[in-house]
Amino acid sequence: MSTGMGTLVHQGTYAAGLAAQDGEAHAATGFTAYAWLLIALPAFGALFLLVGGRRTNSFGPVLATLLSWGSFVIGAIITISMMGRAAGDRPKSVHLFDWITGGSFDVQAGLLIDQLSICFVLLITFVGSLIHVYSLGYMQDDPDKRRFFAYLNLFVAAMLLLVLADSYLLLYVGWEGVGLASYLLIGFWYHNPVFATAGNKSFFANRVGDFGMTVAIILMFFYFGGVDFRTVQAGVAGLQGAHQGVMTAIALTLLLGATAKSAQLPLQSWLGDAMAGPTPVSALIHAATMVTAGVYLVVRAGPIFEASPTAQLVVVIVGSATLIFGAIIGCAKDDIKKALAASTISQIGYMMLAAGLGPIGYAFAIFHLLTHGFFKAGLFLGAGSVMHGMKDQVDMRRFGGLWVMMKVTWVTFGLAYLSIIGFPLLSGFWSKDKIIEAAFVGEGWRPWVFGLAALIGAGITAFYMSRLFFMTFHGKRRWTDEVHPHESGLTMTVPMVVLAFGSAFLGLILGPTGIITSWLAPFTGGVQELHPVIPESAVIALTLILVAIGIALAWMMYLRDEVPQAAPRGNLLTQAARVDLYQDHVNEALLMRPGIHLTRSLVFADNEGVDGAVGGLAAFVGGTSSRMRKIQNGFVRSYALTFLTGIVAIIGALWVIS
Repeated sequence: MSTGMGTLVHQGTYAAGLAAQDGEAHAATGFTAYAWLLIALPAFGALFLLVGGRRTNSFGPVLATLLSWGSFVIGAIITISMMGRAAGDRPKSVHLFDWITGGSFDVQAGLLIDQLSICFVLLITFVGSLIHVYSLGYMQDDPDKRRFFAYLNLFVAAMLLLVLADSYLLLYVGWEGVGLASYLLIGFWYHNPVFATAGNKSFFANRVGDFGMTVAIILMFFYFGGVDFRTVQAGVAGLQGAHQGVMTAIALTLLLGATAKSAQLPLQSWLGDAMAGPTPVSALIHAATMVTAGVYLVVRAGPIFEASPTAQLVVVIVGSATLIFGAIIGCAKDDIKKALAASTISQIGYMMLAAGLGPIGYAFAIFHLLTHGFFKAGLFLGAGSVMHGMKDQVDMRRFGGLWVMMKVTWVTFGLAYLSIIGFPLLSGFWSKDKIIEAAFVGEGWRPWVFGLAALIGAGITAFYMSRLFFMTFHGKRRWTDEVHPHESGLTMTVPMVVLAFGSAFLGLILGPTGIITSWLAPFTGGVQELHPVIPESAVIALTLILVAIGIALAWMMYLRDEVPQAAPRGNLLTQAARVDLYQDHVNEALLMRPGIHLTRSLVFADNEGVDGAVGGLAAFVGGTSSRMRKIQNGFVRSYALTFLTGIVAIIGALWVIS
């Protein structure tokens, strides 16, 4: 069995997943033809609330929530209709309108409803709608909640456009829409300079990745003659081998976009600061939207990456390094939301690793993405519930013993915690362990390096997540006097309970039954059999041993021993992890400061060079004119003297010449 590093064995099957865009015979019929409503409903909600102004403040949030649930209902109906058709007949295209036509450049705006996109539709609309419900309680006292819900609807609409687009150019529109919505939501409380700065940071970090997406789309049009999925797929088949450099360039520029959007090395530093936004925003960004977009892009562009073994290897390296990087950072964070943000960086790293493995990893990447959507949303909403009961405090060293006062939050958060660490039979156990197993598939040094990275990441994950759980809900109470912890209301706890069920049972439903692998078979060439370099049972045993060690260490350090209210200095690694392993320092040294110096140099050259030359010439002309103007004084005797001087000069010149 191939590891997927450069193999093209499944392209024919993958092409079948794109065939829906080729010809009227595969156009959407029945209810699927109304798939555009998936995007239109939340987009209308965003427009209505923004244009309607404060008069919609009373009913606008409820309307936005209902419209989001409406998209979920439509997505569920479309999914049921797809399940009733043969696998090859499931993908359907929905033509919207003629978008851009000029010369040989012809882009039709359309949607692609296939097995991959519908997975994201269900995740985005279901989890996103639960977050809308949660926000009804969380933001009920905010005077500008109407604007908040408008941005939530905009976020959902943009993400749905991203995953449903049938071309890379239309995908890019959704890509930019998600970036805009994240900027607006992260900096929602813009009157706080720190929050506004966090929004700006996320915006500019993603602009770096968007540059890669732009270059990739330009290269696609230049070499393939189009940017829709079908044309690009056919172009890859025609250029593979002979133009591997082109494939590598396109794949790496796509990866640049994916690393920024999914907060992977080296463009992950914005995600921790993004916690400045309201907690429901954190749940939406981390669980159901935005950070999953990069994984979707790599899987959707799978044939491009498979045509370049170099690019695939880079994807696996980025994912492996990021999952360790994020896990280490999570061990040192005392801010509950920033610890969860580091967790997201690490878990997306697992998904990137799997996506880089090619056909054997695609289904597992999406599988873990789906389960992660539930348990990470549950963790963030649980963190928001804790903050709600603790007067918006986020320092876990000021928590402790909250399980007595917040039992619903404790249980739901606990199930999500057990799921993310891979506790047996819970969702994370089925999805993440499959990625670890797939990482051990291959030949040479790769399975050992990537497999061990995935194993180590599992152990560290168990440690920092147990640390977070113990410091928050157990141990000695470390509350300040003005805090009176209490459980949240039903609008907040009900979504947490629903997500807790997903955290516990979604993996069991999708994994052992084979539903997820068979559903995504068009993108993997069929159900893949894994043959790791060490037995599957050994992989599972090693993973559970490392998880147990991580839990035990956290228990000894943060439950058995008393947690100091002031963080100790710690060793050098701890100090580095507290500042995100100096990633901001690296970015400043490599990107920001050189950019500032370049800008200043250009400004100096413009001011002193261009403007100086123009200004100097103007001054010379002006000064010369001022001096020559003195000759025109109006006195006849002066003019006579001038004539005489001129005549003498001419006679002198003639005499010298003769």
